[in-house]
Amino acid sequence: MSTLAHTMMTAARSADSGLAGPGELDRYPYTEAPAGERAAARPWGGSDSELGRASRRGAASRGRGLHGQLVQQLGQMIVSGDLGADRPLVPEEIGQRFEVSRTVVRESLRVLEAKGLVSARPNVGTRVRPVSDWNLLDPDIIEWRAFGPQRDDQRRELAELRWTIEPLAARLAAGHGREDLQQRLGDMVEIMGHAMGQGDAITFSRADAEFHALLIQAAGNRMLEHLSGIVSAALHVSGGPVTGCDRPGEASLAHHARIVDALASGDSAGAESAMRQLLVVHPDVERVVPAPREQH
Repeated sequence: MSTLAHTMMTAARSADSGLAGPGELDRYPYTEAPAGERAAARPWGGSDSELGRASRRGAASRGRGLHGQLVQQLGQMIVSGDLGADRPLVPEEIGQRFEVSRTVVRESLRVLEAKGLVSARPNVGTRVRPVSDWNLLDPDIIEWRAFGPQRDDQRRELAELRWTIEPLAARLAAGHGREDLQQRLGDMVEIMGHAMGQGDAITFSRADAEFHALLIQAAGNRMLEHLSGIVSAALHVSGGPVTGCDRPGEASLAHHARIVDALASGDSAGAESAMRQLLVVHPDVERVVPAPREQH
């Protein structure tokens, strides 16, 4: 096993035990929470006096501060429909409800406003905006939708978007000859192979996510690079620990290796074809993008 493979597998296991540093391998803690916790958001008018304290305990356990936890909680409530445009979001009420300071509330609402979820206007207050105004490409909103009432639509839309983005990225990457990135892509395939042999789905999943992010970077298109967060979010919310599959599979690994080989030989068509075959391995994609569409 290479040093890189050993390091990444160790890091993944550390993250699973809660030892990762801030921002490392813990971008989507909500997706890993038990189903009961994901359903914990209560209607705004509820009377559960423990909700604020529970939110703070969740923040500590997931490595998020009060600000991040409040954004998470309010975002989930808005996306799920528990908070609607029928009444303003009063900072004082929010502060009392979640037992946080006015500064934390104010900064959290600013984050939600930047995501298009709420708007603040004089004499009107802060209100939830319609879905048409939300930044649906924001990774947090992708996550919240994927585990809310809109989960089926969100996963279908993500699968369709991946079908558009990633084959193009593979084609472009084959024409750029970025040997450094190609080497790193090969390293990820090696890590995935070792992880699969050991039944380590966590490491496989992280190496898979890194592979797809690197591939988009290798395409050399900065606008595509801005969409890499969407692909990462899709991999994390696709319904299973590894890109929509119950466990790593030989077919998935083989398609990843084919992509690397095609990039190394400058075979644009081969890289694009291998990526399409990789995507239809996964059930979420296959349901919405049947293989025959590859001929279009």
